[in-house]
Amino acid sequence: MAAALEKLADGKILANVEDGIGLVTFNQPEKRNAMSVDMWAGLEQVFGAWEHDDSVRVVVLAGAGDKAFVSGADISEFEKRRANVDAGREYEHATSGGRAKLAAFPKPVIARIRGYCLGGGLAIAMQADLRIATEDSQFGIPAARLGVAYGFQSVRRLIALIGPAHASMLLFSGSRIGSEEAARIGLVNQVVANEELEEVVDVLARNIAENAPLSVRASKLTIEQALRDPADRDMHALEQASIACFNSEDYREGRTAFLEKRPPKFRGR
Repeated sequence: MAAALEKLADGKILANVEDGIGLVTFNQPEKRNAMSVDMWAGLEQVFGAWEHDDSVRVVVLAGAGDKAFVSGADISEFEKRRANVDAGREYEHATSGGRAKLAAFPKPVIARIRGYCLGGGLAIAMQADLRIATEDSQFGIPAARLGVAYGFQSVRRLIALIGPAHASMLLFSGSRIGSEEAARIGLVNQVVANEELEEVVDVLARNIAENAPLSVRASKLTIEQALRDPADRDMHALEQASIACFNSEDYREGRTAFLEKRPPKFRGR
C-alpha cells in the first residue's frame, strides 16, 4: 500500500512509502542533487518519522534525474554558510540533525546510485548499509581541491569500508573513480547496468522487507557495534536485541512456517 508523496525542503526532498519500502529522493537535479541546509533538515524530518513507523522496514535513497545521486554539498551556500570557521561551525550545527538521524537509523538503508556520488554525497552513501551503483557512476572526495577538511566520521566510515590505503588515495588526490574500481575496493556492493538499477534495488529492498524486522534490526545493530572500539560497544543493547528476537511472535511464525513449508509472514513483533 502506497502512502501519499511527501515534499520537504520546498520539494527538494521527496518521501513516500510503499509495501514496507521507504523511498527518499534528493530532488535538485538542476544542481546534480547537491545537498542544501534545508535538504538536511528535510532528511532529519523524514528519518525521525520513519524511525518509529512500523510500516517502514527498509529505506532506499536515490537522486532525481540521471546525472547524480548526490554531487556533494550545495557550493552556492558556501559563501554565506561556510565562509570561515565560525560560519562552518554553524553549518555543521545546522546539518548535524539530519546526519545524526541517518547515522542512528535502526533499519536497513540502501543507496541507489546513478551518476555522480561525490564529497558529502559519498558520505551519505557510505552511511547507508548497502550501495548499488550503475556502471557509469563516479565516486570521489574533492575536499583537497576545495581547501576543506573531510569530516572525521566520514573518514572513519571510509576507512572501515575500503581501508586506509585506498582512503588515502581518494582523499589526497581528490580524483574520481568509476564503479568498477569502487566495487573492487569495497566502496559499493554491486554494479549493475543502467537500465537494471531500479529493478535490482527493488528486488533487494523487497527481500529485506519480507524478512523478520527484529532480526534485521539486530543484525544492523550488531554490525554497527562491531565497528566501534571495544570500550564503546553497547553489549546490553545487543543482548536485549537478541532477547527481543527469541521472545517475538515472528520467531514462532518463522519456526511454524518452516515446518509447514510455506513463506513466513512477519509482523515485526
